[in-house]
Amino acid sequence: MSSTAVPPTAPSDKSLSISLPPAHSGETSPSIQSRSSSPHSSECSSPDGSRSTSRRRPSVGSIKEDVDGIAQSFVDTHVDQPAQEPPKASPVEMQQTPDFCCPCGGFLGWKQIRLGGKSLSRSYSDLRALGNMHARGWAWESTPPPVKNPPPTKTLQVEPSKPPPGTSRLEKLPPEVLDQIISCLALDVPPNGYTPRNVDLISCLLTSRTLHAATLSVLYRNMTFPHSVIFSKALNHMSHYPALGTLVRRLDFSHFTSVGLGRTKQMNAEIQNLTSRTLLKCLDLLPNLKECLLQEHVEGDLSVEVVQKLFTGLPNLFAVDFCGCSTQSFSAVFQEALTSGPGLPLTLPNLRRISLHECSSLPASVFETLLPRLVNLTHLDVTHTQISEAALFSIPETARITHLSLSRCTRLRGSKVVEFLSTHPAVRDSLVFLNVLTDPTRYRLLEEDDIHALLPKLPTSLRSLNLGGAKVTSAHTQALIPLTKHLEELGLGSAELSAQDLNAFFTPPQSDKDSDASVQEWVPPMLCYLDLTKAPQLSLGTIFNSSVCLLLSQQSYPLQVIEFHEKLIAPLRERTKNARTSLGWTVRELGRRGWYVRDPASMPAQAPDDGSRSWKMGARWWGMKKIPVAVGDVGGIYGHYMFKK
Repeated sequence: MSSTAVPPTAPSDKSLSISLPPAHSGETSPSIQSRSSSPHSSECSSPDGSRSTSRRRPSVGSIKEDVDGIAQSFVDTHVDQPAQEPPKASPVEMQQTPDFCCPCGGFLGWKQIRLGGKSLSRSYSDLRALGNMHARGWAWESTPPPVKNPPPTKTLQVEPSKPPPGTSRLEKLPPEVLDQIISCLALDVPPNGYTPRNVDLISCLLTSRTLHAATLSVLYRNMTFPHSVIFSKALNHMSHYPALGTLVRRLDFSHFTSVGLGRTKQMNAEIQNLTSRTLLKCLDLLPNLKECLLQEHVEGDLSVEVVQKLFTGLPNLFAVDFCGCSTQSFSAVFQEALTSGPGLPLTLPNLRRISLHECSSLPASVFETLLPRLVNLTHLDVTHTQISEAALFSIPETARITHLSLSRCTRLRGSKVVEFLSTHPAVRDSLVFLNVLTDPTRYRLLEEDDIHALLPKLPTSLRSLNLGGAKVTSAHTQALIPLTKHLEELGLGSAELSAQDLNAFFTPPQSDKDSDASVQEWVPPMLCYLDLTKAPQLSLGTIFNSSVCLLLSQQSYPLQVIEFHEKLIAPLRERTKNARTSLGWTVRELGRRGWYVRDPASMPAQAPDDGSRSWKMGARWWGMKKIPVAVGDVGGIYGHYMFKK
C-alpha cells in the first residue's frame, strides 16, 4: 500500500498503550472504525460535564443466524424489545486511580494528572511516589525501586531479547498471509444492537506500522452501514483520505434503517447524511467496488445518476442487490437510468450477480433491456417481478446461471419455463439452486404435465429445488427419487404426496428374493431439508406413526429440517414440551415460517453438520427463499426475506 493510504495518525513501532479507568461503551461504527472515530465517539457531554451515551432500538424484523444453536436457530429482534442499556458506572468508579500509567502518543505532560481525591500531580516525582505505592512500580522503568528485605535471588534463565520494532515474525509474514490472518478478526455486523464491534481490528491498528497498513485493507474491505450517521462519518473520512476508498470492495446497506433513531420523517429529510448526492459522492470514491448491497430502506436515495454509476461507472462491480425496492418512484428512476443518455452498453461483462427480489413495480421492458446484456450472469433473483418470457429467453447463451429464482412471477407460463430450463444453455447444465415457488390459491405455474416434463431434465448439479405450489402428485414419485440422490433441499409445498410416497425417498426399492442387485446398488438420499407446508395428506397422527411414516425415524437421516404449515406446527409445539414424545425433534419458528428440527444429540453416531454449504454463500440454515449475491453472514433485511417471509 502506498504511504498515502495510511492516515497521518498511524502509530510508530514504539507506541505504548495506556490503561484507563472503566468507561461507558457507546455507539460505534461496525465495520469502518479508524483512529479518527474512536470506540466512544458517540458519547456526548451533558450540561454537568458527565459523559452520557444512548442505545437505539434495532431495526424492524432484523434477524441473524444463531451459530451456537441447532439448525434453524435465530436471533430475532423487534422494535418493541429495545436493547438493554449498559450498566452505568457510578461517579466513584469513574474516578478510580488506574493501577499503572504509561505515556502514549497523546501524552501532554506530567502535571494535572489526578492522584486520588482532588489532588493533582505537580511534577514527575509525584507520579513516581504514586507508582511506588504499587508492587509493580513504574511499568517502563528497567530498574525497579528498592524493596526492603528482598527475597533471596534465584538464578533465572535469561529470556531472549525482543526483536527490534518491525522485525517480529508476525510482521515478516507475506502480505497475503497477514491479510488472511487479520481477516479472521473481522466481524459482519449483527443486527441486534449498536454495541462496539471490530475491537480486535482497532487494536491491530495501534500495534505497529506493518499491522496498521495490513489492518486498514481488512477494515475497509467490507463497509456496512446500520444508519446514516455512520455513513456520513465514513464518507467524510474517505473524502479526507481518498486512498482509503480504493480499499473498499463491498458497500453493504442490508442492515440500514432509520427505525429507532428518534426522528420524524421531516427530520430525516432535513438531515442530509444519506442522500442521492452523498451516495453518488461515495461511489465516486470507490473505484474498486465489487459488491453493492442495497434494499428498500435506501430506495428513496437512488437517483438516475446513482443507478447509472452502478451499471456503467464501476468497471469492477460484479454484484448488485435491489432487494425490496418496489415503489413507483424507484421504477421510474430505474427505467430512466437504463434508457436516458447513452443508455447501457451492448454488454455488461463484469455484472454477474443481480437481485431484483420483490422489485414488483419494474415493468417487463426493464428486464428485456437489462438481461440480454448480462453475458456472464451466474446469479439471478427476480422473485415477485413482472419478468416476461421474452426477457427470460433473451439471457445470453454465454451465461452460466447457478442460482435462479422465478418464484411468484405471474407473467410466466409453466410450459415456457419448462422449455427454458430444459433447453437454454445458460441453465441446462449449471443450475445449483432453483426456486419456482408459487401460491396455488392465486396462481399455479407448473401443472402435472409440466412436472412430468421438467423432472427428468433437471441437471445433477442441482442442490436446492423448490417446487412449492406445483401440481405434484403420487405419479411423480418415481421421477423425484433420482433427484433425492443429489438434492439437499427439496420444496414440495402443497404436494399431493402420501406418507408412503415420501418413504420411498428413504428406503431401497423392493426386490426379488432371487436377486438383490437392486438393493446393493441403492444410493441413500442426500436430503437435509423438506418443505411439506400445506401437504393435504399429512397429519399429526400420520407423522408420528412410525409404522406408516419414516420422516422422524433415524432411517431418514441426513434429513434435519422439515418445514410444516402453522396447522401442524401449533400442535407440534405443544408436543415437544414433553421430551418423551418428541423423538429427538423440536420446533423452531420465525415470522410466518415453522420448522421441525432434528436434535443432533439424537444421532450421536453421526458427525455434526452445521449446515454450511458453498452454494449457500455464507448461510447455514435451510430453506432460504432469497438468493444472496455476496458471501457473508445472514442478517438484517436480507435475513428477513430469506427465512422469515
